[in-house]
Amino acid sequence: MSIDSALLKRGNSKCEFCKSDKNLSAYDIPPITQRSLDKSVLVCSSCLHQIKNQDEMEPNHWRCLNDSMWSDVAAVQAMSWRLLSRLSGQGLGWPEELLEILYLEDDVKKWAMSDMRPVDEPTVDINGVPFTVGCSAIMTKDRYITGANFMAKRGWVVKNIGLTNKSTSIDGNLNGFRVVLGTGYLKII
Repeated sequence: MSIDSALLKRGNSKCEFCKSDKNLSAYDIPPITQRSLDKSVLVCSSCLHQIKNQDEMEPNHWRCLNDSMWSDVAAVQAMSWRLLSRLSGQGLGWPEELLEILYLEDDVKKWAMSDMRPVDEPTVDINGVPFTVGCSAIMTKDRYITGANFMAKRGWVVKNIGLTNKSTSIDGNLNGFRVVLGTGYLKII
């Protein structure tokens, strides 16, 4: 079975993001060393155009990510994370909220982040100390974690911190969950 026909079967002949059944094609998620089903998604022409032309993204079209980000398919999860990251910082609010609740396995998160461009300014804590990958920080305020449905309390430790594409947020392990947190209430320990 070819990759394209396997994608059609996996996606029930619908775009794996917006569920359109018009003008479908395979999109290989970069970086690609060898084409495979595990590194491809089935997309409609509208989604494909916006994926390839970031400055022409229509935010309302991507509200479908609210559903597709929960796919069992790692390629759909990784691409959903990338698309939400592209949309965040535009003052919309909902992409940031979805990124906060989106859980990815470590290998999927690493793959999703592999296409990121470096952040120009460093990611710093409330005292201006730069975060480094793998460091730990302490919560300085209580914060409700939406996707995990718990209140993160002041004094709790965030471990194994990773950097995101925004200088104002990090991801880390908190209370058994991998979460994205704003840096405005974290202090490196």
